[in-house]
Amino acid sequence: MKKVTVYITLKPGVLDPQGKAIQESLQSLGYQEVEDARVGKYIELQVEEGPNIEERITEMCDRLLANPVIENYQFDLEGVK
Repeated sequence: MKKVTVYITLKPGVLDPQGKAIQESLQSLGYQEVEDARVGKYIELQVEEGPNIEERITEMCDRLLANPVIENYQFDLEGVK
């Protein structure tokens, strides 16, 4: 088994109301140094080793885990460089 860590973020220019709410809340608590906040997703998967595993993970991200129209993603596959 391999551990896959997927990081999904909104593309630049896509509005992030949740991130804006976090930024404003932090500033209201006195953290004026926070100029922007963006919210993303973090997903961990356990996958069996096999041929084309990186292609399969990319397919999973494109088809279900991320919305490629408005989100970018990257993943780390533990033990594979």
